[in-house]
Amino acid sequence: MNRENSIFFLPPRHSERVDLAIVTVSWNVKDHLIQNYEALLNSHGQITAEIILIDNDSKDGTRETIRERFPLVRVIANDRNAGFAAANMQGMLAAHARHCLLLNPDMRVEPDALQKTVEYLDAHADVAVVGGRLLSANGQIVKSVRRFPDVWSQLLIILKLPHLLPRVLDRYLYPDFDYAREQSVEVVRGSYFAIHERALEILGGLDTRYFIWFEEMDYCKQAIGRGFKVMYVPWICATDYVGRSFSQTKRFLSQRRFTKAMVQYFEKWHAGWQWRLLSLARYVGLCIAWLADQWLVRRGAKEYRSTKT
Repeated sequence: MNRENSIFFLPPRHSERVDLAIVTVSWNVKDHLIQNYEALLNSHGQITAEIILIDNDSKDGTRETIRERFPLVRVIANDRNAGFAAANMQGMLAAHARHCLLLNPDMRVEPDALQKTVEYLDAHADVAVVGGRLLSANGQIVKSVRRFPDVWSQLLIILKLPHLLPRVLDRYLYPDFDYAREQSVEVVRGSYFAIHERALEILGGLDTRYFIWFEEMDYCKQAIGRGFKVMYVPWICATDYVGRSFSQTKRFLSQRRFTKAMVQYFEKWHAGWQWRLLSLARYVGLCIAWLADQWLVRRGAKEYRSTKT
């Protein structure tokens, strides 16, 4: 797999310090993970790298398949779903590299993305985090840059009001962001999240209080607060198949985890009244999510009965 002008991937348990560790957390996304690793191992460049997979107790044969097909990947198998932030931290602590790339399993990097990521980080000691230009499967830009949230935008999200008034989130979601231009930003999407070695030394890894969601926002908040930059770099490119693990989770459970992480973020970074307000609103939002799940179940049962008649 290591051809001329291809990135040199070291096998598991190596002792050499490499340029980049690629850390991926998986949960029942075997097929997308296979495509992810095929793209990674066909990357071009002169850097050294390692690939670390943390599998959160998948039931689709992920760990067995990856060990068999990709012996260069170090597989860490959890016996439970440890969550996204904690599992990423497992990988980051196991890494033996200068920089670290947190890469979602449903991603496919361009052949030069890893090389360009390391080159950019090496050239910018004041940058903590780099995010790239992400495209959907049909070639559309994935909106991967956001601003830090305020309490009102998150309250609206909990209560599902943007479904009726989508423009109310424009400041937070940053729809007019110029994805053709390199620039300093507040938050980049965690699906391609490259961290500089200086940031790792000073800030450490992700805050594991978050099971999933808001961990990358928290890290960007920490980084900017310590004088680092978070950069969007459009010539680092990947395809993002967006949320293949998340789509397996029912709406209520997803909302419970999402809103819990939101409250934890505001408890850490904002005034007490704000996280308390969101905590109260959270119960309303969870009721809405539960009702939506019940409606989907009933609609599915009704459609199933109709096919039998």
